[in-house]
Amino acid sequence: MDFSHIDLGIEPKVEGFFDPASNTISYVVEDPATNYCAIIDSVLDIDYAAGRISYESADELIKVIKSRNLSLEWIIETHVHADHLSAAPYIQDKIGGKIGVGSRITEVQDTFGKVFNEGTDFQRDGSQFDALFEDGDTYKIGEMTGFTFATPGHTPACMVHVIGNAAFAGDTLFMPDGGSARADFPGGDAGELYDSIQRVLSLPDELRLFICHDYGPGDREVAWETTVGEQKAKNIHVGGGKSREDFIALRTERDAQLAMPKLIIPSLQVNMRAGEIPQDDEGKSVFKVPINRL
Repeated sequence: MDFSHIDLGIEPKVEGFFDPASNTISYVVEDPATNYCAIIDSVLDIDYAAGRISYESADELIKVIKSRNLSLEWIIETHVHADHLSAAPYIQDKIGGKIGVGSRITEVQDTFGKVFNEGTDFQRDGSQFDALFEDGDTYKIGEMTGFTFATPGHTPACMVHVIGNAAFAGDTLFMPDGGSARADFPGGDAGELYDSIQRVLSLPDELRLFICHDYGPGDREVAWETTVGEQKAKNIHVGGGKSREDFIALRTERDAQLAMPKLIIPSLQVNMRAGEIPQDDEGKSVFKVPINRL
């Protein structure tokens, strides 16, 4: 893999925003040399029981960007999340930015288009997004170069985004004491996830690594920044040179004990549409609940 686009001498300003309802961390990433920035993994608030959408988390990101007179270039989705809804189109409508995701989103759309019995009006070509990233693509945030790094296994479209001396891991890796993401959703694969993690661990040890979820194992405070070197040495699922076979056995056993995320049904329907809420024939926002399909 060509890592020539990684410039450890560039240190973007990274600010994390924790959503306690879904244990998600969203990021505002600023170019230190210009007023350009990106948002990674935004959150749309939902009271699922009441069927109510709100925008407090997204508005906090927008407020920060406006208060610093920043210009939003990108709204990045590291993958199609199953535990929270994306606020990408809401943010784009307010302050601009292009919405980007991994090109294998088409596989996710095909899989879950069938699960949710979507009709022909639902396009499965990724056209809902402004950019579909291939492995090794680059993009600009001001003078910084973003570098896309495909990490399938949790989902087919997962990507790590490397920007200067910072990498955004999505769900591929958690904090070292949290391990790794599950691999039992449709399209997931534990062996593929192990291979992807090994690619991440081949990145420079000093690279800062920002994760998308943290659950505070052992009652520690929520955290979201680590390094590649720390993951390589201490990650409880892959650190210390654990074998592919051991990881697959561990991941398979653990996944069999996990409940489905509480927001998986609305999250998948929204996120495979780049954050748009599906509508019925009358143009009203609505979610489908597939029975015995997940």
